[in-house]
Amino acid sequence: MDVRSTPSYLYWLFCQFELITCSYLMEPWEKVLFYSFNLAMLGLLLYTTYVCVAFHASSAFQLLCSFLGAPRENALSVVK
Repeated sequence: MDVRSTPSYLYWLFCQFELITCSYLMEPWEKVLFYSFNLAMLGLLLYTTYVCVAFHASSAFQLLCSFLGAPRENALSVVK
């Protein structure tokens, strides 16, 4: 893809989005609310995905370490 055609491709994608969601029929204030809601939901989805993936990766790494025989340090053994 050529760099000069990137803006026109993004515009084409936006037009497709407006056609699919029928947002081209909305008034400007309705579009602002609709796009704000969609962006907020996308942000929440990305944040939740980031948190859950990090938690599951940490859990999987701890499980893998326990299978490989590298026990984690216990907090009580450090204190004693």
